[in-house]
Amino acid sequence: MINLTIPKMACGGCAKSITKIVLDIDANAQVETDPTTKKVLITSHIDESIFRTALSTAGYPADPK
Repeated sequence: MINLTIPKMACGGCAKSITKIVLDIDANAQVETDPTTKKVLITSHIDESIFRTALSTAGYPADPK
């Protein structure tokens, strides 16, 4: 499981965009987003760095570990 904090996730629209980015990478991923805590949980076989890069490119950089 990949646990990310996305400081720029401010609303449901952001959460929806983040979910789409993740699912574009892995259509079988399970994604949970919480704009209140800015947390994203991803269950996927894809490496975390791939998701971090895609999210950052889209304007949603994850906090460093």
